[in-house]
Amino acid sequence: MGMAHGAAQGGGKRRRRGRRTGAINEINMTPFIDVVLVLLIVFMVAAPMMTVGVPLDLPQSKASPLNSDTKPVTLSIRQSGQIFLGEDELSDEAIVPKLTEVSKSGFEERVFVRGDKRVDYGRVAQVMAIVTGGGFKKVALVTEPDQK
Repeated sequence: MGMAHGAAQGGGKRRRRGRRTGAINEINMTPFIDVVLVLLIVFMVAAPMMTVGVPLDLPQSKASPLNSDTKPVTLSIRQSGQIFLGEDELSDEAIVPKLTEVSKSGFEERVFVRGDKRVDYGRVAQVMAIVTGGGFKKVALVTEPDQK
């Protein structure tokens, strides 16, 4: 009778049903799938906002001047297509080496492109392509504010 009573109580060792003795070697995929779906939604929303081509920083007509401690590097293009850095005339091949030489913060330097309003649009685009192709990321067009 003593034996029957001990067997009914579960003996000396009892085991809980939900506990395992070893490490869990299964991967829970639910958090991984949640993260992937969130990233998919973010990229689907952000993709149309990405622009292809040369990034432009065109100023508004009533915008106040930028407060900047450093003076940006300015390229000027005359109506004839000649390129100037300050007062020095440059050839197309000399643009990137000269910009690299005068830029203080490397390829993060702001480069302003000033073009005469009668210069060919293709020439302005060509100069901007040379500058961005040389590694400079912050290239902007300079315009005069509207006097209306």
